Amino acid sequence: MQLLVSQSIYIEVIRKISEANVPTDWGQFKMVAYAEDETQPMPHVAMIAEGIDVNQTITMRIHSECITGDLFHSQRCDCGQQLDQAMKIIHEEKGVLIYLRQEGRGIGIINKLKAYNLQDKGFDTVEANKQLGLEVDNRDYALAITILKDLGIKKINLLTNNPDKIKAIEDSKIELVKRLPLEIEPIEANYKYLKTKKDELGHILDMKSK
Repeated sequence: MQLLVSQSIYIEVIRKISEANVPTDWGQFKMVAYAEDETQPMPHVAMIAEGIDVNQTITMRIHSECITGDLFHSQRCDCGQQLDQAMKIIHEEKGVLIYLRQEGRGIGIINKLKAYNLQDKGFDTVEANKQLGLEVDNRDYALAITILKDLGIKKINLLTNNPDKIKAIEDSKIELVKRLPLEIEPIEANYKYLKTKKDELGHILDMKSK
């Protein structure tokens, strides 16, 4: 089921489907799956640190799926390192990480690999998506707002460098108390990727070294 919210944008109507305790390298978390129904193979996930108090200001991150970075530790991006760092901070501060299944800024893994090939020819991430006739960033953070509301979270400190995520929270009824930077030091393999994030997408990055 989908809900029409404008002439061109659809938002999934998601709900809590199942949950379980999951011990991780960072500590104990509860994993909660959100989907339209039980048949959905790729639900969105909330990783909730043990000891969370939703009546307090919650440290949290909205993290979009990146198979290449999160799972296989690709050096083309900073996603995997951001995920590791965020999970460590969130466990320490008893927060929550929302993992949205929006691979490749919403274009999917197949198109993402096609974009990689164009990047190898000299295009940056924005140019590569445009060459493929795709949106530069097709993610929808309203899904995260739905999950936060379901968890009863009202005030957050948001781990992000992304102005779109900040705006999504500011446009909602969730109170953004503070933005917390989550910057990874550039290396040769991802310097152009990060510079494009800063210059073309407005991400809040220092880019002081590589």
